[in-house]
Amino acid sequence: MTEDLTPAEPYAAALARNAEQVTALAPFREMYEFGLDPFQIEACQALEAGKGVLVAAPTGSGKTIVGEFAVHLALTQGRKCFYTTPIKALSNQKYADLVKRYGADKVGLLTGDNSVNGDAPVVVMTTEVLRNMLYAGSQALSGLGYVVMDEVHYLSDRFRGAVWEEVIIHLPESVTLVSLSATVSNAEEFGDWLDTVRGDTEVIVSEIRPVPLWQHVLAGRRMYDLFEEETDHGGRGASRREVNPDLLRLARTENSRTYNPRDRRRGKMIREADRERERRQRSRIWTPGRPEVIERLDAEGLLPAITFIFSRAGCEAAVQQCLYAGLRLNDDAGRLRVREIVEARTASIPDEDLHVLGYYEWLEALERGIAAHHAGMLPTFKEVVEELFVRGLVKAVFATETLALGINMPARSVVLEKLVKWNGEQHADITPGEYTQLTGRAGRRGIDVEGHAVVLWQRGLDPDHLAGLAGTRTYPLRSSFRPSYNMAVNLVDQFGRHRSRELLETSFAQFQADRSVVGISRQVQRNEEGLEGYREGMTCHLGDFEEYARLRRDLKDRETELAKQGAAQRRSQAAASLEKLKPGDVIHVPTGKFAGLALVLDPGIPAGRTNGHRGFEHHDGPRPLVLTAERQVKRLASIDFPVPVEALERMRIPKTFNPRSPQSRRDLASALRSKAAHINPDRHRKQRSGAADDREIARLRAAIRAHACHGCDEREDHARWAERYHRLQRDTKQLERRIEGRTNTIARTFDRIVALLTELDYLRADEVTDNGKRLARLYGELDLLASECLREGVWEGLAPAELAACVSALVFEARQADDAVAPKVPGGQAKAALGEMVRIWGRLDALEEEFKINQAEGVGQREPDLGFAWAAYQWASDKSLDEVLREAEMPAGDFVRWCKQVIDVLGQIAAAAPKENSTVSKNARKAVESLLRGVVAYSSVG
Repeated sequence: MTEDLTPAEPYAAALARNAEQVTALAPFREMYEFGLDPFQIEACQALEAGKGVLVAAPTGSGKTIVGEFAVHLALTQGRKCFYTTPIKALSNQKYADLVKRYGADKVGLLTGDNSVNGDAPVVVMTTEVLRNMLYAGSQALSGLGYVVMDEVHYLSDRFRGAVWEEVIIHLPESVTLVSLSATVSNAEEFGDWLDTVRGDTEVIVSEIRPVPLWQHVLAGRRMYDLFEEETDHGGRGASRREVNPDLLRLARTENSRTYNPRDRRRGKMIREADRERERRQRSRIWTPGRPEVIERLDAEGLLPAITFIFSRAGCEAAVQQCLYAGLRLNDDAGRLRVREIVEARTASIPDEDLHVLGYYEWLEALERGIAAHHAGMLPTFKEVVEELFVRGLVKAVFATETLALGINMPARSVVLEKLVKWNGEQHADITPGEYTQLTGRAGRRGIDVEGHAVVLWQRGLDPDHLAGLAGTRTYPLRSSFRPSYNMAVNLVDQFGRHRSRELLETSFAQFQADRSVVGISRQVQRNEEGLEGYREGMTCHLGDFEEYARLRRDLKDRETELAKQGAAQRRSQAAASLEKLKPGDVIHVPTGKFAGLALVLDPGIPAGRTNGHRGFEHHDGPRPLVLTAERQVKRLASIDFPVPVEALERMRIPKTFNPRSPQSRRDLASALRSKAAHINPDRHRKQRSGAADDREIARLRAAIRAHACHGCDEREDHARWAERYHRLQRDTKQLERRIEGRTNTIARTFDRIVALLTELDYLRADEVTDNGKRLARLYGELDLLASECLREGVWEGLAPAELAACVSALVFEARQADDAVAPKVPGGQAKAALGEMVRIWGRLDALEEEFKINQAEGVGQREPDLGFAWAAYQWASDKSLDEVLREAEMPAGDFVRWCKQVIDVLGQIAAAAPKENSTVSKNARKAVESLLRGVVAYSSVG
């Protein structure tokens, strides 16, 4: 079609091609077999122009290409690039990818477990490692040109999110920041903040999935499409998608159907034919079993698949169910290849440990192409599963939601068994963000034409709710940033208190809080304009009407107060009179639905008073059970007795009286009427109002009458304007209090932390004391507790294994609280030291309460958990893996993870502890050596 072009157009195209050839992007693009997407090109061009970038795109869209371009730029320019990730597994994976591309000499790895070539120009690390480098002023930061923050939306994480903001705030200005995020609904807001703290930042948002995603519901033998016509294919078009009417009809039918053979229809049992038809209808719809789901997906060519089960035990059970069902997804060649890879990757693990770890059962499932993936597994086992899945040798993985966090394991299909999961406190619906994250694994770029998300039918499933989850692709990024003790001493040491406070006010948390104040501030401005108009309306030519209105309001408030006091006094008198009632008293119920004569059957005294009614407890005073003259047995409440009540007469209640028997009630009510119908109850005389004798009311009334405005002809008009003025002024003050509560919240928390640290002699004004310098080297949730233990010499003289047990209490947190059984701990000095740690924590907890430092807001020291002390002690004492795991009743993966966290903190303690006249530093290093063996020491880089 070149004949249709004007002579200038080919020339312009040639110029554009020549211009691109001289950029760093051109040779970078040639490294990939596929072309880059527009959002990737836009982000790379912004980076090459010297701008920072925020890229928000769906899972699997290839946003890491932008991070890899930052690596390419750094190497081209002779500068360094740090590539940060939220989890060690993702760091290991990214390290392997970059080594494959650039060679092992140019790429390093720094995580809590591994240190490989840390001086390389490109270093992959966890975000915490970079944060620690920044506070320590590490020499490795010299020459740093780019920092890639993969999965930057982690800053919403309640426990670790603050680290991301610390890094972003404290990175040198010369460093270009590359932020890679899942699709979030407030990317522009986050970009505005990055622009504020980091300078010129380009925000690139892509909603388009590279592989279209189809949504299904599997019910019985039928796979229903969730949407009737899915023309936008997961974000490619703009047409509106309607929920499949067949699915809606199924949900209505199934969710309304109740099958109960004892149901009555027109007074008769359901006929056998009806029940048979009911059974036939029900037999078409059921929740398919796990092996059945995998077989169905295999038959339709939808494997490999990841099935998300929100339970570790559920994942393991699913694998066993598939094995028992005889499921085999690999041929003979595949089985042999699996065995080769597994044996090579586990060759360093001793045979006795393999037996303990359930290796042979795990291998059998892998050979069949089936595996579980969860945090309770040994890291090596998880990595093998990931490798085999990517190679296509494992085709069905049953995983917890942790697999969705960054690990590169794309599948053709994703299955969700349920839309409810345990969030640590209760079973809650998964959020649209979680649904997007989970289903984002479906569809492998360059392999699959489309991805599939399958939700299993469950009784009560609402297709409209599911469509809402599937249609809401974004979720808001919310800062979880809170100052900590370690952060406070590091900031003060580097910048002083005043500058530190200013830095904290630049956090994304404060940025969001300030933005939320903007709307309230506008309302305050509108209110103030309204107040000015109301003030004009109540202006009186005779005097100060605002003062006159205040007197009237004070009078009304005083009268209301006295009325409340009188009502409370009457309720108290009435309650006291009810407490005096006894069974057999005849009373007159003054008001309410059951007003009139009544016989007290049970006085209903609350538990703890006199001889209260057994098994019946009230929290709002006596509630007598009575028989009315109309034969009704009712339990009355204090509201039925606005005035005191007295017994008019006494009656004997027959021992044979049964309140449930109509005959018993009729006979006793008849006797009640005969006994007391002629008695007229004394009318309760109304008490004199307290206002009549109140001096303050008399003073206010006199002041009102004497005021100049009292004689104004337009007094009531002015009063109406004054009342509006008062209401609007009250509302405005409430809004101002809300603004005050949200403004400078982070800085105020910092001030309280600094005050407590000053009290404990960690800080003196802008000076960090020796105690503070020790705290600055301790990172973790219980940083201050660890520092206080070092200061008080709690761990002096402990053997390495005993020290490991004590340090475990600083990191371990039980998955589920179990207060019923005290955890087993080592005896002797270790037990005494653990007790002393709890005592110190109690003192710190009291101090935090005094300084208004609130643990519920994510600030402060939780109680140390002794649940891992015995396991850490045993392992550091060279006990076998079998013995340690059996006594700990803990999965191998959890055991390894906690050991590595203990090792991490022991390393910090070794560096922070005094080097002279102290055994702690030396024994901490020995404890690390004792723990770092067997399954804990197996390298996870390979």
